[in-house]
Amino acid sequence: MAGRMAGRLVHRITREDVGGRVSIRIHLPEGGFTDIVGVLESWDEGVLAVRRRDGREARVTESSIVASRVVPDVPPRRGGTPPRPL
Repeated sequence: MAGRMAGRLVHRITREDVGGRVSIRIHLPEGGFTDIVGVLESWDEGVLAVRRRDGREARVTESSIVASRVVPDVPPRRGGTPPRPL
């Protein structure tokens, strides 16, 4: 593994983060990993519900989480109609 940088995976979210925006990396049953980003809506009996930006809900078992963290809110989009002068 010489010459490769390896990141440290840390699971940082808690039940107290319900209502906040999170990023969760999970281990897939078939192998590999995927990331889920959205609002943590609930955390009950070992299952987390995360609402993605497109409105879909992702349900994640706590045992599949390999890393997680709280992330900032999505910044407002640029462009569109400029504000009118006063």
